This record gives sequence, C-alpha cells and structure tokens, in this order.
Amino acid sequence: MSDPAAPVILPAQPNASWVQARHAAYAAARPLPYETVPLDEALGRILALDTAALQPVPHYASAAMDGWAIAGPPPWTVITHEEPQVERWQVHRESGRRALQPGEAVEILTGGLIPEGADAVLRSESGTVSATTPPQLTLGDRARESEPRPGEHIRPAGEEASAGETAIPAGKLLNPAHIALAAVCGHDTLPVLRSPRVSLLLTGDEVIEAGLPEPGQVRDTFGPQLPQLITMLGGRIDVVRRLPDRLEEVVAALSSEATDEHSIAMSSGDVLVTTGGTGRSDADHLRRALEDVGAELLIDGIAMRPGHPTMLARLQDGRLLVALPGNPLAAMMAVFTIVQPLLDGLRGAPISRERHVLAGVDLEPLPGRTRLVPCSIQEDRAMPSPYFRSGMLRGLAEADAVMVVPPEGCIRDQAVMALPLPWQVNRAPAG
Repeated sequence: MSDPAAPVILPAQPNASWVQARHAAYAAARPLPYETVPLDEALGRILALDTAALQPVPHYASAAMDGWAIAGPPPWTVITHEEPQVERWQVHRESGRRALQPGEAVEILTGGLIPEGADAVLRSESGTVSATTPPQLTLGDRARESEPRPGEHIRPAGEEASAGETAIPAGKLLNPAHIALAAVCGHDTLPVLRSPRVSLLLTGDEVIEAGLPEPGQVRDTFGPQLPQLITMLGGRIDVVRRLPDRLEEVVAALSSEATDEHSIAMSSGDVLVTTGGTGRSDADHLRRALEDVGAELLIDGIAMRPGHPTMLARLQDGRLLVALPGNPLAAMMAVFTIVQPLLDGLRGAPISRERHVLAGVDLEPLPGRTRLVPCSIQEDRAMPSPYFRSGMLRGLAEADAVMVVPPEGCIRDQAVMALPLPWQVNRAPAG
C-alpha cells in the first residue's frame, strides 16, 4: 500500500517517479460540490453529509419469530382475527385496536406489529393450541424451561437507530447496503459529491473508426474504450471530440473561448483527457498547444514504462488536462497512474489502493524507471504477460492485475505492488 504522506511533485517537474505522479494527480484535485440524487443513482458515490434516521429503525416493535404475542403467564386465550376488536394485530398501534390483556394471546408472523400489552412472542414450535372454544394456548413439549422470557423474540422500536441518529456518516463510499439502510431510515434521496465530468479529445490522422486499416493506418482503440473505462473509474463522459493532427486545431480545442465546432472550451467537464501528440517531434503538437493557451504544467513525463510521455496540466479556466500517450497500452498505464487518482480526488474518495502480490518470476532491473506489466495470478503468484509492449493490448485484456515493478527489478516470491483492474476488482489478489 502506498504511503499517504508520499511527496507531491512541484509544478513542471520533469520525469516524476511513478509514486510521485500518482500522489501529485490526487493532490491536484479537490472534491466537487455535492448534489442530491435518487437512491438508485447513489451507488458508488461519496456521501456528502451525515444521513440520519428520519424515524426510529425499526419504527415499530415487531415479532422476530412466527408464533403468538402473549400477555401474562400461561395458559392464554387465543384471540382470533374474526373478533371485531382485533381483526389484525399487524396494523399500526394508533389504529384504535384494544391492548392485549393478561392471559391473552394472538397469532403473529415474523415482522408483525407487537400489540400493546404483549410481554413476549412464543415461538410456534413452543406452543400447543387446544381445540376448545375459545382455543387455549399452553407451553408445548418443545418449549424451553425459561420460555417465554419477558421481551423474548420482540424487536423493539428504535433497536437499530433512534430518530435523528446518524446512520451513515459523511464520506462513505455508498454500497448497496448503505442504499438499503438509507431507505429504511426514510430517505428517498441522498446528498452525494458530484461525479467528475470528463471530456475526451482524440487525435490522430492515421486513426480509422471502423473496418480493416490499410498500411499506415490504425484502428481506433480509444473511442470505444475510454468512455466505458472512465465510467468504471467514477467519472461521467461530458463530450467526445476527434481532431486532426494540426497545431491550430489543437489550440482551438483547448482555447478558453469556443472558436469552432471542434472546441470543447464550453463543455462542462472538470477533466479533459487527450490522446496522442505527447512526444517532442515536429508531428506532436500537444506540448506546444499547452504553451499557447497558457496552461500550467504539473507533470511533464513519468519515469515509467510504458507511458513515459504522460502529462498533467491545469488550464486557465481551471480544468485539469491529462495527456495520454498515443500507444494503447502506454495510455492505459497512464490512466491507472494519473486519471484514476485524479478522479478519486475529485469525487472525494480515498486514493485507489494498490495491493501486493508475489512475483512469479525474476524480473531484471530497469534503472530509473518503474515498469507496469499486465499479469495473471497463478497459484497465488503474479505471472507477467509476454504482451507488455506499449502498442500491445492482448496482455491487458487477459490480465488479472498490473504488476508495479520497481527500477531495481524483483526476484521470484518477492512481494511487489499491483494495481487491481477496475473490471477485475472482485478477483484482485488480497494484500
């Protein structure tokens, strides 16, 4: 697990370490304002405010067993539902029904309302009812010697929470059990931190979106993949734009003013993610475009492989920009390194935790760079994929996690960090 006190890099520091880059991305974000959403939209969101029970939970005393609600010592006269005054004891206490008198009993089901005057619930297997009129209830052969004790098998009102008591504290990542608890506490909506809105800017003249590419062309891997991955990481896609590899087009898209149909300056996104153009050749325009629009460069390259030419910047309008490399595996490693902790910070969640795995093989050093290697977990050991180069996707598609191999390498059975994949989180190795 990473150290929460890990150093945060200064703006524009080049070639940040992998750990520095992750924590710098997390530190660059601030939790977004909260919004109120229906319960069915709150799953996976961060609760913004303490949520209290609007009434006692449970809100009435109920039976914990099928049987009879009884008053006083045995024997008991069983009050039938046909009697006008006690048609059903599962109605509310304020319905005008009379209280149960000593020596009386009434049938009750699990969850049924305990009538006024009842001392306990006698389990159905512990009682015997006579065939007389009116029927008489007595303790059966299977009753315990102490049965029934006062209050036995009664769930008192407010047992789980009293009215006004905080049931779910602020800051919780809401799971299905939280949603159910909020409903039981009387809530129809919950205040949650807003999910980060993400805009995508995809570049590449050689990219085609369908069919088989000709030599010199490549299939688009980002358009079908990134929106779904961003959603898995807790973000919401705002807009997606595709641009030609021309400096003026990229500058226009990043401009603080909407200049043409390619501009996404007027989008409501909190984060802008770009793909490609992060190198330093004449054909790579993103670095120059960031200079032209006055962006503040926070991360300029990361000492990792693949994914070294990754950048993080803050635009003048406050949006954060993550520049992913153009190679598909390199871009994915940059997503896990920069985009994921950035979205964690914006949505108010703790930084995504790494796990630990045992290396299944020796891996040689790569001085000065951390390697991110897709791996499968076999017999509790991480086996690196042979498909680990920056342009390859097969290794990640088959992976259970991503090994984080330190610059000094590792040996078999050495514990190393691993990143759980968002689509394999339930299968990620325990650490």
